[in-house]
Parts: sequence; C-alpha cells; structure tokens
Amino acid sequence: MDKKNNNKNFFSKKKEENGLKINHQIRAYNVKLVGDNVTIGIYSIKEALKIADDLNLDLVEVSPTQIPSVCKIMDYQKYLYDKKKNEKKQEKVDTKEIRLTPNTGEHDFDFKLKHAINFLEKGDRVKVFVFFKGREMAHKSLGADILSKFLDALKDYGTVDAPMKMEGNKMILFFKPKKK
Repeated sequence: MDKKNNNKNFFSKKKEENGLKINHQIRAYNVKLVGDNVTIGIYSIKEALKIADDLNLDLVEVSPTQIPSVCKIMDYQKYLYDKKKNEKKQEKVDTKEIRLTPNTGEHDFDFKLKHAINFLEKGDRVKVFVFFKGREMAHKSLGADILSKFLDALKDYGTVDAPMKMEGNKMILFFKPKKK
C-alpha cells in the first residue's frame, strides 16, 4: 500500500510543477483532441487514451478550462526537455549604466571603473556614457578622451559591443563581458 501512495504523490508533484495533467491524471469524460497525425475532434477519454497509446505518445491536457477540455497527443518527456532547454537559453543579461562627465575627476573615474569591472565579472553588459551639459558640448573631445581611457582600462574584462557614438547630449560606449 505504501508503494501506491508514493506513486500517487510522485505524480501529483509532477503535475503541480508543470501545471499539465497527463494520461490517467485527466479527469474529463470527453476531450477535444489535437496533435500531429490525429484527426481533430471530440473523443471520450478512453478513446483518446487508446489513440495516444497506439501512437506510443502521451495524452496531455493543454487547456483544462475549455469545455470539453483540449488535449494534445505528444511525447511529454521530449516536451519537458525542450522546455528546460529553452529556459536555459533565455538567460537574462542586464545592462548596467555608468555616467561620466567631461570633468570627471581621477578618484571618481577609478571608483566608477571598479563598478564597471564588477558588472562585467558578473556577466552584465555595461553602458558607459559621458553626459554633456550646456557649453560642454563644444568640447566633445574631452568626452571621447575619457571614454577611450575607460576602454583601455577595461580591455582585460570586456570587449566593445558597439562603437562609440553620439546621441543627443550623450557620448555612449557599450561593453560586453569576455567569454571565459
């Protein structure tokens, strides 16, 4: 008896993790059947399970709120594998911003450089920009000098993702972390 309870708990946990009921977990009397190599239509649950079994695939309830609930015949293990694989691919990469001015002092420059190094080591992209106010726009070369100094300091930690460009009153440079 313990073995049956363990199996039941195993399947109920599996259902909660993925949110989908499969095969004998489906409690509807009639289901609308969809999938590859299947005639779309409304079938009794027994017929749907038999069709899935004949194709050596699983019956998966994809829309339990519909009347009748919609089930798809598919390879459930392959579906879970592909889902995990896609989640791994979709790692989120943050872009951190560092703001400088043409008159940024040496200490402030070093302080912001340390932050940029930390961001790149964590795997984040870094957007470094020099913000020009008023008459500072006449001295764009100062901003370019600061960004090129930043570029030289970050050569060991990251690579330039996009060339230096001017957008409005900002001169921007993007870095991405080096591959390990």
